[in-house]
Amino acid sequence: MRLFKDAHYDFLALRKKAYIISATCVAIGLFSLLLHKGLREGVEFTGGTLFQVEFVEPTTVAEVRNAVSAAGLEGAQIQQFGDSNDFLIRVSTFSESGETRVSEAVGDSLDELYGEDGWSFARTEAVGAKVGSELKQKALIAILLSFALTLVYLAFRFEWRFGVAAIVATAHDITLTLGFLSVFDIEITLATVAAILTILGYSLNDTIVVFDRIRENLKKRRKDSFRDIINASINETLPRTVLTSGTTLMTLGALAILGGAVIRPFAVVLILGVIIGTYSSIFVASPVLLELEQWGKKRERAKAASPAKAG
Repeated sequence: MRLFKDAHYDFLALRKKAYIISATCVAIGLFSLLLHKGLREGVEFTGGTLFQVEFVEPTTVAEVRNAVSAAGLEGAQIQQFGDSNDFLIRVSTFSESGETRVSEAVGDSLDELYGEDGWSFARTEAVGAKVGSELKQKALIAILLSFALTLVYLAFRFEWRFGVAAIVATAHDITLTLGFLSVFDIEITLATVAAILTILGYSLNDTIVVFDRIRENLKKRRKDSFRDIINASINETLPRTVLTSGTTLMTLGALAILGGAVIRPFAVVLILGVIIGTYSSIFVASPVLLELEQWGKKRERAKAASPAKAG
């Protein structure tokens, strides 16, 4: 079975519409990132203590907040998590062996309100502020280092215009993903950072597959225009792109639906990244490559015309 056999779609004819769609989405994401919500960092990065509490009987956020406040932990974040009886409690309190003391205080307060058999801790995490700061710094270094190494690889493997187009597409994908996390208030955890790194690799891999075919066709189809070669290359790699993205999305969809509340944010971020990465390899990286080629030819014509005018 071969999907999209002998496809002849004019993808580059849609590039201006794609620019408008991308610019709009990026603008919304940047507005949310820089001026509105920003990113909601998890306990790993901010420091503090997190509890996942399961209740036997249904309860409300207000009742759980009252119980936490009675333990002397003001300003705690309470969030319903997974099932209707599951809640996440985040407090900024942490000290050496402080996890035990905080959990005891919260546990005693919950015992008074719900009884010893009315609730249980499903998960407890505690991170010091110093450790959280180090994790944030190392997560940023991991993203930047992977980006830099990829650019070095592109510089050796392709011409400069291919590398610039790939950089633009990757920056587009990361910006859109971070904007999505901000707009939909998805918590940034170490798992989310892993998803972002995966998106970076997936997007670049998809772009490089198209660029490899363009480079091959530049040698085979010397009489064709650069625009026709790019369009033909996208169409030739379309079956591979659709099948790879489709099977990946099936797996991630199963993770998002069946993997539970803990793994769901990771799967959702990856789903978004696969869709954005597939879109950008066709409607961002390839059109930008065409724009760079046209810009280079204009410069060459301008240089050729300059001596003539001087003469």
